[in-house]
Amino acid sequence: MLPSFRTLATGSLLALTLALSACATGPAVRTDHDPAASFGQYRTWGFYQPIAMEQSGYSSWISERIRTDVQREMAARGYQYVDKGADLLVNFQGVVEDKTAVWSVPRSDVDFFYSYRHRAYVAVPIWYDETQVSRYREGTLTVDLVDGQRNRMVWTGSASAREVSKRKPEQKMVDIDQAIAAIFAKYPHRAGQ
Repeated sequence: MLPSFRTLATGSLLALTLALSACATGPAVRTDHDPAASFGQYRTWGFYQPIAMEQSGYSSWISERIRTDVQREMAARGYQYVDKGADLLVNFQGVVEDKTAVWSVPRSDVDFFYSYRHRAYVAVPIWYDETQVSRYREGTLTVDLVDGQRNRMVWTGSASAREVSKRKPEQKMVDIDQAIAAIFAKYPHRAGQ
């Protein structure tokens, strides 16, 4: 991660929630894990200190909503929350980036030329590619699970989507809930198994 993305301003946090609601099918979710990790040994969890999204020293309604959603998801998988000495530590972060998409679209047209031999205009087909460019903002919410004893990340999941403008706060909260649920839907482990 780039150091400049460690802390998001309140405006960027709002943009992140807008971005996570872009697709009707939900955000794109990616996961990865440490192949050497033994997930069967983890029974308790807590929050990593400090949370990456709260590096500036304060929380927001967005980070509080994410905390609540993470607590729900971890409890559903049988993990017990503890304040200190947890087996797994949960960290989360949001990043909003400007993106550019470039693609080509095949096109055809007809051009007319005058033929002196035939003394008439002749239609000549022309095929070409038309380049399209789209600039947009994309938000990514990342959740990391860290081995509490080794301070080593053992699992990570992220949800990414394009930004959608003009969303009400109530809808933004639903979008956060859906993003966290989509991330944890790809987490295959349960406490002590």
